[in-house]
Amino acid sequence: MSTPRTERLSDGQAELGGPPGSSATLLRVTNVAKAFGATQAVRDASFELRAGEVLALVGENGCGKSTMVKILSGVHLPDAGEIELDGEAIPPLSTPQQAQRRGIVTVFQEVLVAESCSVLDNVWLGIDDTWRTRVSLREKRARAREVLGELLGRDVDLGIAAEELSLSDRQACGIVRALLRDPKILILDEATSALDVATRDRLFAMVGALSRKGVGVIFITHRMDEIEQIGDWITVMRSGETVGDLSRGHWTHRQLVQLMTGADALGSEEQDRLEPVAKRRGDVVLSVRGLRLRPDGQPIDLDVHAGELIGLAGLEGHGGNTFLEALRGGVMTEGEVVRHVDGREAVIGSPADAADHDIAYVPRERRADAVFSWMSIRENFALPTLGRDTRLGWLRTRSSRRRLDAYVNRLGIVLGSAEDSITTLSGGNQQKVIIARWLAYGPRVLLLNDPTRGIDIGAKNDLYALFGALAAEGLAVVMLSTELDEHVELMDRVLVFREHELFKEFGRSEVTRERLVAAFFGEQSEA
Repeated sequence: MSTPRTERLSDGQAELGGPPGSSATLLRVTNVAKAFGATQAVRDASFELRAGEVLALVGENGCGKSTMVKILSGVHLPDAGEIELDGEAIPPLSTPQQAQRRGIVTVFQEVLVAESCSVLDNVWLGIDDTWRTRVSLREKRARAREVLGELLGRDVDLGIAAEELSLSDRQACGIVRALLRDPKILILDEATSALDVATRDRLFAMVGALSRKGVGVIFITHRMDEIEQIGDWITVMRSGETVGDLSRGHWTHRQLVQLMTGADALGSEEQDRLEPVAKRRGDVVLSVRGLRLRPDGQPIDLDVHAGELIGLAGLEGHGGNTFLEALRGGVMTEGEVVRHVDGREAVIGSPADAADHDIAYVPRERRADAVFSWMSIRENFALPTLGRDTRLGWLRTRSSRRRLDAYVNRLGIVLGSAEDSITTLSGGNQQKVIIARWLAYGPRVLLLNDPTRGIDIGAKNDLYALFGALAAEGLAVVMLSTELDEHVELMDRVLVFREHELFKEFGRSEVTRERLVAAFFGEQSEA
């Protein structure tokens, strides 16, 4: 059972967050529990949120925080426990509309837009029905333009379809939809994972302004830098229970990882997983020649070597994703991508060419593009290697089971049975299965599109160790990442894209968070 945080303050430790002199409790959760069949998703959760405070609710995937958010959002009913709003116990919220009418508004990690509808319709979607009021079209346009412009830092055509926007801008529409509801409590459930750095920073400024007006914010993230930047308080969940509260300035990364996982943070053994790139760097396995990401852009020429870890960085929509797609033949561009195999060259003109020449690709949108929800874990894993397991028209499942067992051990995949639905796994374990799927195919080049997005710190560390081991084994890894720390800590080279051109290349000893951000905005910092 978790003790209320007010009883856990050390002597002399001040409570931070909220407007000066304000300590009104907006939300108190006491001993809440929720089970789904035999699975106890939330065992015993207790925490509180005060006016003007940003509470970071953190924990590994599967710890219960998403279920807790859905209870507060009216998606799930709790089995036990009590929820108080403004000091009064309330009946369980049975619908999202009930939660919204009480001032609790949630933005989820999944980008929830009606793609064929206009931007204006998307940001106002459902608001009239929820509040049972009508807002004039003129006012809708003015409010949407004001709030969306503040978040994106530019004007957006409100009449275009949402599908024409970048992933970051589509998520911004969902955030603006929440802000237009004037929440008393705003829940951001990994809502920043799809945002580019500039939009995220503007969102944090807007959250600060809301806090100063007394709005309480519950913020769910797996990114340490975001927790440091925005969290007044941190509540940690593990195995369905709240296990600790930490206040701003009174915690370390090591403490937080210990609370979340029960284990220590990265030690020297993990930090030393990568030997110097000069010792790992092998022959050229992939070349880019005269590649233009836009018709009038500067051509890109570079080589990718065996044993290298190369990071792709930049603001959303500035060319990093297009470059990664070009490496696998997924987009038509001027120039060519060439795979080098045993002294021979092969031009990569399609995803089929890439697969035929040992180039594997792990997409960004796991649920939409990589997970087949109606299939088992083993069936999802075995898809690229079905040909090896088929003889005379008969599928031999024993071979795929043996391969999966090997990768379960190597990647630390936590599962019940290989024949369970893949949807029974946490996001981090699903991602490990998807990566294992392609490693079993035997690639020499691995292309990763933001592979750690939306997964917990423990799973991230497992993947970091894996990527280092793969590079040590001679695999070339090219990874687009929206996390600055991944570029600083993991990569041998970082390519920064701006306005669909390769703007800057950093070597391992040159890259810092400050230099990366400066390059994102067109500043040529000195190495």
